[in-house]
Amino acid sequence: MSDLQQTLTRLREALGDAQVLTGDAISQRHYSDWTRHAPTCPAALLLPKDTEQVSVALRICNAAGQPVVPQGGMTGLAGGAVPRASDIALSLDRLRGIEEIDAAAATVTVRAGTTLQEIQQAVADAGYLFPLDLGARGSCQIGGNIATNAGGNAVIRYGMTRDLVLGLEVVLADGRVLNLMNKMIKNNCGYDLKQCFIGSEGTLGVITRAVLKMAPQPGESTTLLCALPDYASAVALLRRLQRNAGTPQAYELMWQDFFRMGVSWLETPVAPMPDHHPLYVLLESSATSEVLEQTLEAAIEAGEVVDAILATSQTQARSLWKIREATGEFPVRLAPLNFDISLPIGQIGDFADLCRQRLDERWPGNHNVYFGHIGDSNLHLTVDCNSLPQPAPVYEIEELVYSAVGELGGAVSAEHGIGLLKREFLHHSVSEEALEAMAGLKRSFDPKGILNPGKIFG
Repeated sequence: MSDLQQTLTRLREALGDAQVLTGDAISQRHYSDWTRHAPTCPAALLLPKDTEQVSVALRICNAAGQPVVPQGGMTGLAGGAVPRASDIALSLDRLRGIEEIDAAAATVTVRAGTTLQEIQQAVADAGYLFPLDLGARGSCQIGGNIATNAGGNAVIRYGMTRDLVLGLEVVLADGRVLNLMNKMIKNNCGYDLKQCFIGSEGTLGVITRAVLKMAPQPGESTTLLCALPDYASAVALLRRLQRNAGTPQAYELMWQDFFRMGVSWLETPVAPMPDHHPLYVLLESSATSEVLEQTLEAAIEAGEVVDAILATSQTQARSLWKIREATGEFPVRLAPLNFDISLPIGQIGDFADLCRQRLDERWPGNHNVYFGHIGDSNLHLTVDCNSLPQPAPVYEIEELVYSAVGELGGAVSAEHGIGLLKREFLHHSVSEEALEAMAGLKRSFDPKGILNPGKIFG
């Protein structure tokens, strides 16, 4: 009997046959994430029902030196949960449910396999808001959100996932369970170990439970679409809003090419305002109409805004958001090569100009578009590979973009993690010394290297 078969036998004895699947019993959903990168059937799929079963499974795999790939909702965009044929995948699908909503502490305690939408709904039913929000809300799981430090639409106001986590329960590679569950904002008892696991992409431990912050339900919000003369005006308008109307719930910047494309894909492709302006910003604010109008008037007078629409109904607001949500059509209308990067806010405009120039010089006629949540330093760039020589020079484009990110002191990943797809470019943002420190942390928590091997580190 092979080492793998012996390990599977022990796992079945410990967890039960229904929790250990192999071959055709494994759904193709577990072969790859939303990138569809290198879809591969793992050697086995584990479906533990609780933390104890996760602990037992990892203890068995660690003793055998068997690699394990933790999996959540499989909605990642960096290949972070993609298994190899020799890996055992460990799915958190059955660790699901809301354990407690504590109104006094304004916290919700959840199991790691709970979908983001389930958490949002439970918290809303209790009269609160869980502000993390992603397009994949119905499929992504909170354990994966935490493991990748997900961003989303409301980061500018509420912060990244890291800012919403108060406590964690984590199972280490050798099966030990770390109880880091905590409901207090102030807890200064030594190292804050939970931070090691947030954003670690399952390479240091498997998150099984979490304590999350809830926020008050916001009041009614107003949607505005503004046309801007240049990037500096986008930053100036954001700061003006923050001073006079409070931080907006969303501040989405669209360059002209993205705006035109988004309008052209509408069911009724009519632009809500002229499409010749360099930049457009779509924002949500809970400030009063009077305050917003005064702020907007001042911005127009200062030359920061050259045209504006204030939505007067939810229907109009939704029609404006459909332009920004054109990204949902990328997979069917383009052959998209997507970049999720972060730069100092003042340099995002310079980066877009530099990157566009270099792409156009290298591949004349290529189609690339820019958009992002600049209030939290996040820019998205998409290159349509259909507009390039075939086969598309993907690696060359990635090296061009990420080297430009490094030149301007940015990060090659803003909210999607490193996984498999960005690990070769991590050096553009992280020094050799810092990479070695990360590797040392990995060796400390996972000395045999069984957890999610090949992710983040080559």
